[in-house]
Amino acid sequence: MPFVTTLTLTSGDRHRLDDVVSEIKTMAEQKGVELKGPHPKQPRELRVPQSKSLGPSGGRFESWNYSVYTRTVEVVGYEDFARTVTQRTYPDSIHVEAEVEQRTQVGSGS
Repeated sequence: MPFVTTLTLTSGDRHRLDDVVSEIKTMAEQKGVELKGPHPKQPRELRVPQSKSLGPSGGRFESWNYSVYTRTVEVVGYEDFARTVTQRTYPDSIHVEAEVEQRTQVGSGS
């Protein structure tokens, strides 16, 4: 039963995010690792209110709007590669989450 490591990478910088995902994909290809993805998700549009001062009556600036981009990649098996990818240092603008799941083979009866 293989382990599947799902990496979820998010960033407000789409170009940097795509560069990091491309690096992971290239590393996987060089090592012969089975990689599924990247799977892009619809960007989340966020809106953050901004106060003009710290006091309660300071008024507000126009809200700050920005997009958060998400890519997911699945590493099937190859636990050493998945560990290497999750432990590497990423740019501050990239957030990485890893989820490990053990999947049963279809028709294995377990």
